[in-house]
Amino acid sequence: MLETVAAERTLPYVVTGERDRLEPVIDRDRARLRQALLTHGALLFRGFDVPDVAAFESVVREMSGEPMTYNERSSPRHAIKGNVYTSTDYPADEEIFLHNESSYQAAWPRLLYFYCDNEPTARGATPLADIRRVYQAIDPEVREEFERRGWMLTRNYRQGVGIAWPQVYGTQDPAEVDRYCAGRGIGTEWLGPDQLRTTAVRRPSYAHPETGERVWFNHITFFHLTTLEAEVQEGLLAMFGEEGLPINTYYGDGGRIPDDVMDHLRACYRAETRRFDWRHGDVLVVENMLTAHSRETYEGPRRIAVAMCEAHVSDYLKAADA
Repeated sequence: MLETVAAERTLPYVVTGERDRLEPVIDRDRARLRQALLTHGALLFRGFDVPDVAAFESVVREMSGEPMTYNERSSPRHAIKGNVYTSTDYPADEEIFLHNESSYQAAWPRLLYFYCDNEPTARGATPLADIRRVYQAIDPEVREEFERRGWMLTRNYRQGVGIAWPQVYGTQDPAEVDRYCAGRGIGTEWLGPDQLRTTAVRRPSYAHPETGERVWFNHITFFHLTTLEAEVQEGLLAMFGEEGLPINTYYGDGGRIPDDVMDHLRACYRAETRRFDWRHGDVLVVENMLTAHSRETYEGPRRIAVAMCEAHVSDYLKAADA
């Protein structure tokens, strides 16, 4: 029997079953579930018969069709089955800060799917934050400064540090990288045979394409140096200097973002954070343009599978194709 836990903008909105198969539920209640996703920003299906990754992939296809390929990678992950991937392959003692998937790109997934294949023994949640509420919580003067100047992502690719550019762009040909980046508003500068610097200027907020609500949709905080632990910051600066950092964010004109502004942005995200503990078989659906996600540190053999679906093309690419 299908039951729902409903309240105004609960995050996530919980849909419970009694070992039912999930695909027929999605087929029958698709319109209602889609509306709940727009209202709440995330759905948690719990208690359904989703025993493994193959069953999870079937659920994804029922609701969204073919999952997307993970392009322009910024974090390590590997494929489990087709376009179903592991969640970020970071050590268990590292927190992953709140962010919206691929918001630094010119196109991104509208829906994210997470599946608990193996629950951790302690912590290890995927906390969520409503980015409509984050937008409203940010000081209007801070918002307006970013709206006026935009935000910039810089990445330095060098051998042996982070993800190599051939893995990010899926080619060994620098000319092909240049062509790809030129079509997506990414500047490229080759500093050596294996050393590439890229810059991309993006918008900090958007009107949601269906609801029209303003959302704080970016990687400004996630990629900024000061979001890392203090000792990691010091080590990176000592090794590379600010210009050579593997990744960092700035105002869109290249100006440094003040530390107090970054502190304020992190505080706004954290104030809106909601969490739940994973159970084996849980399926979480996140509306990527309404909800940010993160990862707690954890203990035990945690394994969360991820699929990305329903690509949204930004105004930049639409203008380029016109």
